[in-house]
Amino acid sequence: MTEPGFTPPPYPYEKLSGISALADEHPGGIVDCSVGTPCDPPPHEVIEALGHSGLERGYPTSQGSVAYREAAASWMRRRFGVDVPLATIAACVGTKEMVASTAHFLSLRHPTKSAVLYPAISYPTYAMSAVLGGLDAIPVPVEAGRLCLEQVPDEVADRALMVWSNSPSNPTGDLDDLARVAEWGRAHDVVVFSDECYADFTWSGRPRSILEHGLEGVVAVHSLSKRSNLAGVRAGFYAGDPATVEFLRVVRQHSGLMVPGPVQAAGAVAYSDDAHVEVQRGIYLERLRLVSDALRGAGYEAPMPEGAFYLWVPVPGHLDDGWEFAEELARRAGLLVSPGDLYGPEGAPFVRLAVVQPTERLELALERLAHSA
Repeated sequence: MTEPGFTPPPYPYEKLSGISALADEHPGGIVDCSVGTPCDPPPHEVIEALGHSGLERGYPTSQGSVAYREAAASWMRRRFGVDVPLATIAACVGTKEMVASTAHFLSLRHPTKSAVLYPAISYPTYAMSAVLGGLDAIPVPVEAGRLCLEQVPDEVADRALMVWSNSPSNPTGDLDDLARVAEWGRAHDVVVFSDECYADFTWSGRPRSILEHGLEGVVAVHSLSKRSNLAGVRAGFYAGDPATVEFLRVVRQHSGLMVPGPVQAAGAVAYSDDAHVEVQRGIYLERLRLVSDALRGAGYEAPMPEGAFYLWVPVPGHLDDGWEFAEELARRAGLLVSPGDLYGPEGAPFVRLAVVQPTERLELALERLAHSA
């Protein structure tokens, strides 16, 4: 019998089923803060555009319509103060698909490069993108939220295809020095992909983009999923280094990767408006403070993040790891969180809590916690 080839590992969040069942035993049910799925409504105008674009019949452009890319360019100008030519902007079918597929596509262009670098504590799809591309996934140490690229051995840097940066970070909420990351990439001829999907939810100072430090050798990746509560429509864009963007545009066109026309119309409306984002910023910041204060009141450490809508909570001393901590929170409060080792072995002493439940549901879990033993 032929030996099987690649066997996909279990999807990380599927490992939580047992703890999820424990949390759901509480009257009123589980309060699921394990996955960063927005719960708040997107703007009404965006939904109107989605339903009345008249673009359902024809094939959309893979690069993205001029209107979609102009809206993205205008947003980057307002948010980051950068001017990005339309030719160096392209649409993607949600940024998770972009993260997962890019290493494979780029390896076709650079077949002698065999390594993908990514933060040692990070969104698991960065590592999986290397696996799916038949490449080596190389974690880069993270200290105080910064990628320690200076610790990458020369031999690894020489064969690195790309490096992923994520600031604000999922799961830690830390901010990196994107100028330094861009400088390292250019010095070592390694293209930097900067996942900036939480940029609008930066709490420490202003939002930042790697594109502020030039387009050469860098690509920023952005999404409407978090910014505009549109995770269900799968829409984002990537922008930056002209040659890299053009190569990916053509390969993705051949692959049939297209954001649906109605979604592009809705996305253009979303990127043209900042008011709804300011409202959402206020909601997330209020929830972060609410949960952080309550966890500290219950005897846990719960520092506020520099960005994103996650609390990265250290495991208390009476427990061994994030799995035991997640079980304790499920038992005490019906609160489901993600054990930190889902984001890499170095995350084991933490759990991640996403404040993506309605405030009244969070208050329910926190009330249970306050009255539990």
